[in-house]
Amino acid sequence: MRALITGITGQDGSYLAEFLLKKGYQVYGLVRRLSTANYWRIEPYLDQIELIEGDLADSGSLLLALKKAKPDEVYNLAAQSFVATSWNQPILTGDITGLGAARMLEACYRFNPEIKFYQASSSELFGLASESPQKETTPFHPRSPYAAAKAYAHYMTLNYRESYQMFCCAGILFNHESPRRGEEFVSRKISQAVARIALKKQKKLCLGNLEAKRDWGYAPEYVEAMWLMLQNSKPKDYVIATGKTYSVRDLVKMAFEVVDLDYKDYVVSNKAFLRPADVPELCGDSSLAKKELGWQAKTTLKEIITEMVEADLERER
Repeated sequence: MRALITGITGQDGSYLAEFLLKKGYQVYGLVRRLSTANYWRIEPYLDQIELIEGDLADSGSLLLALKKAKPDEVYNLAAQSFVATSWNQPILTGDITGLGAARMLEACYRFNPEIKFYQASSSELFGLASESPQKETTPFHPRSPYAAAKAYAHYMTLNYRESYQMFCCAGILFNHESPRRGEEFVSRKISQAVARIALKKQKKLCLGNLEAKRDWGYAPEYVEAMWLMLQNSKPKDYVIATGKTYSVRDLVKMAFEVVDLDYKDYVVSNKAFLRPADVPELCGDSSLAKKELGWQAKTTLKEIITEMVEADLERER
């Protein structure tokens, strides 16, 4: 089997590449041309992966990548994926996160409509959710330019599935973390700050809304769900989540407990980090994935944040 992963240098892309290599896949990764390569997450596997230069903003490069990789499966994980940045760069976010997915879908349709296609959707689609927990039938209410762009990508995936009978799936993944998480995301911002505070390199941790609640899972488990969707007999969209919610405050408390410190002595709430429109709570119901894919979350948030803090302690040392 041959797979092409966009966003292979990110958290999910690196874990997915690792997972597929263990399954015996020939793995190709689409990478943007950057002045400084950002390959640290996939460094252990660089000799087993073939990287192809391309960009979701450039349809021609996507078609060339498909011709080179000749994939059986395409996993579209690339995006402008940081919600906070999407307010400052809404047009770019729409172009890459939204239209980028449409360009990839169209390239697959033109090159080989038999390719199985996975689109990385997001729990942010639910936004100001009308019910809890959220499942596949819960209406979307995007609350950021990022979420709006993801909604377009999600519906385009559905459109190609229904219009051309392509095997296209969207995984509506709730928050999922790991030591490979980018430093701009709140979970990694917290784990890194805790490590630095414990080592006397930093004095305070500034955060926005400590009461926002999220459903946090473990990234290596979530990439397996992506693969399982493409092994299904019929293309379908699934919610992937733990079914449990914790506040940012809960996450902070757990992280500081790893180094035996009281978070109240170090955490400062700063209005500068508040979003123009926040999502108060998200909680996913992945019972359909459990029933039809045999998938369920296993790792607890306490285990995840402990691993993240310990990894950041090692990095900072």
